[in-house]
Amino acid sequence: MTGLPFAAGPPLSPGADDARRDVLRELTKPEYVAAQPSWLDRAAQAFWDWLGSIRFGGTEGAPAVALIVLLAVVVVVVVVVLLVYGVPRLNRRSTRAPVLFGDDDVRDSEAMRAAARAAAAQGDLTLAVAESFRAIARALDERGDVAVSPGTTANDVARRAGDAFPDLRDAFAEAASAFDGVRYLDRPGTDEAYRAVVDLDRRVTTSRRVTASRRVEA
Repeated sequence: MTGLPFAAGPPLSPGADDARRDVLRELTKPEYVAAQPSWLDRAAQAFWDWLGSIRFGGTEGAPAVALIVLLAVVVVVVVVVLLVYGVPRLNRRSTRAPVLFGDDDVRDSEAMRAAARAAAAQGDLTLAVAESFRAIARALDERGDVAVSPGTTANDVARRAGDAFPDLRDAFAEAASAFDGVRYLDRPGTDEAYRAVVDLDRRVTTSRRVTASRRVEA
């Protein structure tokens, strides 16, 4: 008996569900699982993609990040310096008043001290007393202890400086009186008065003011 012939046709193909199961089964094989990126790989790639997307000024990517980090470091350093040392004082040497006790005088305190020593060496104690007190007033202004304006008097300086240096209050008052005496009352300077003013200048230089948180205005 001869078998009945079968008609030839295309090979049967799996359905969509079968194909999906076959693919999933294939992907679960160890070699495929090992090739897949881990969560750490994905996180690292996301981080580098984020860096590459950063723009700062005319730069982008890693250079832009470097600039941002540098600026952040500078800001942190500035903040730390301000917290530790406080706001720096204005340079009083560059802003001091050109008039001192009614006279045009832009010399610094060291120049005034030198003038006082020269006058004393020549026996002119009247000028020596005046220059020594001027040096004190200018030094207080330079240090930011007392702001001296064109209208400031010797007594103003003594009063305000006495508030800043309570232990020297009486010495400031005596020095201001000596200055007014030789400057306005035609009193002759004395060696005692000169030495007292010089000693006050030295003590002010080595003292710390009490009102350190604010400058005393005269």
